[in-house]
Amino acid sequence: MPDDMFDPHPHHHHHQAQSHATRRALWVALILTGGFAAVEALFGFLANSLALISDAGHMVTDAASFVVALIAAAVTMRPPSERATYGYARAEVLAAFVNALAMLVLIVWIAVEAVQRLLAPVPVAGPTVMFVAGAGLAVNLVVAFMLSRGATGINARGALLHVMGDLLGSVAAIVAGAVVHWTGFMPIDPILSLVVALLILRSTLVLLKESTGVLLEGVPGHVSYDAVGRALAALPGVTGVHDLHVWHMSAERVALSAHLTLADGPAWPRVLASAQRMLARDFGIDHVTLQPAWLTAPPPGRVIPVTPAAAPEPGRKPGRGLH
Repeated sequence: MPDDMFDPHPHHHHHQAQSHATRRALWVALILTGGFAAVEALFGFLANSLALISDAGHMVTDAASFVVALIAAAVTMRPPSERATYGYARAEVLAAFVNALAMLVLIVWIAVEAVQRLLAPVPVAGPTVMFVAGAGLAVNLVVAFMLSRGATGINARGALLHVMGDLLGSVAAIVAGAVVHWTGFMPIDPILSLVVALLILRSTLVLLKESTGVLLEGVPGHVSYDAVGRALAALPGVTGVHDLHVWHMSAERVALSAHLTLADGPAWPRVLASAQRMLARDFGIDHVTLQPAWLTAPPPGRVIPVTPAAAPEPGRKPGRGLH
């Protein structure tokens, strides 16, 4: 039978405390961001500023990402069930994946709109842009501080990525408004919008790659599959390792399963304890399922049956099962 060292209670309580703090931060961030996004979008259209409109678009996607993150945080707290024996911890990873896709869509839209405005510049109300973008920068700084201090997990990092994009967008809008107001150089507005889009593209792709790797149950990026296999094979009493699998249970927890071939079957309890300690200490893997395997020749004159003996016929004595 496979052996498992998993004890859910300490980790569960710690995760609950983190989840409550994350949800509080996300709720406040949603209220601040959603409210100001409407204000910024209105003044962006009135000022005819792509930099301001794109910043408002960032804030709208931020608000949507916070809603998704809040839903995911609530789902994550659901206990395991018969249909989801690992629980729902990957809900936050799925939300981060959706947020990354939303950011890619926004980046493409900004890039297309910026190119069109470079080809056909439009007038921009510089003072209005500077004032509204400055207020947006203040809101984004408050939200970024709250998320960086009170939210944890890949989903919170995805939400924080949106806010960092907003920070850059607000700075770009302020600069664009100032340049337009003092020099009249209209192309600065779409140029800075493109710069912001390129700056947040890399972080978005990193988040997308990370969340996709978790959803596909790939080996975590910080774990060396070969190193884990060699460490298990080097344990005293182990003669081989096969069927080794390492994957994400959630964004933060790593699981492992493997078959270990033993030189001596009775040594299994000692080998199992050594493997569990080594994996937790050296690789941070605390959900471990290991199965022993060994090849032994039966004693002379005895055959070990692989199926239970058939029921004896009436009037006959039952057999011993071993011959």
